[in-house]
Amino acid sequence: MTIACVGITVLDRIQRVANLPTTGGKYVAKDYFEVGGGPAATAAVAVAKLGHPVDFIGRVGQDGVADTMLTELASYGVGIDKAVHINGASSAFSAVLVDDEGERMIINYQDPSLSRDPKALESVDFSQYQTVLTDVRWPEGAKFALEQAKRYSIPSVLDADVAPDPIEDLVKLADHVAFSEPGLEKFTGCNDPIEGLKLAQKQTDGKVYVTVGSKGCYWLENGQVCHEPVIKVDVVDTTGAGDVFHGALAVAVAESKQSRESIVFSNTVAALKCTKRGGREGIPTRTEVDQKLQK
Repeated sequence: MTIACVGITVLDRIQRVANLPTTGGKYVAKDYFEVGGGPAATAAVAVAKLGHPVDFIGRVGQDGVADTMLTELASYGVGIDKAVHINGASSAFSAVLVDDEGERMIINYQDPSLSRDPKALESVDFSQYQTVLTDVRWPEGAKFALEQAKRYSIPSVLDADVAPDPIEDLVKLADHVAFSEPGLEKFTGCNDPIEGLKLAQKQTDGKVYVTVGSKGCYWLENGQVCHEPVIKVDVVDTTGAGDVFHGALAVAVAESKQSRESIVFSNTVAALKCTKRGGREGIPTRTEVDQKLQK
């Protein structure tokens, strides 16, 4: 069965630099390219490359940027027929700087006229999905999708990154809440990821996780803190690693993997992505992931 990824898609305009700027001034890029981004959209590409049918469900404008992004998603095998087209709006895009160490700086723009009304989702039959993943960049759409997942007893995954809006309702609804470290700190007000997880757990009956970059992932299992490190790789570009992790986690949930197996799988997918340039082109295939896991 198909996995649904609900949230935003963004056109990433990426420039490579030796070092990320720390002051104002003029800088020269070593390379430039454009690729689709956005948490839910990139997660959808990961799901497709990992061998599952997937639909991207998110808002786009009626512009060339939308055409570019949706064409790219379709090229990876992502279903795009449920994308929400909004007349008169510009699609979202980001300026992304990536340095020689693979670290990045992202500045995102979303047109205020890109309507947040989830009414268009009422025409989507969520009962057809095996797992529903949402990001936090379209909270109204995410809430609707997570409510539908509850209604049909479909497992759900929330990519709980930093959000401009409160996400308490989303955290309560999701079965698997995977925080980024900054997202967890903003949600709980605690800068210790383990203590933050314990605070977050008090606000949901779902499982809570936090990814901490090269240190791997922590999660709570029956009140106990668990940890799984990341495999060592030669990092080229970390762009999209978190989004890829969440897409892989949605696949693991759809395949009914146990918690540690799910995190080992998701960590491995995200780490392999970091060995190649770009948020999507570097996403490994299922065969590559399985071969790595068998070593």
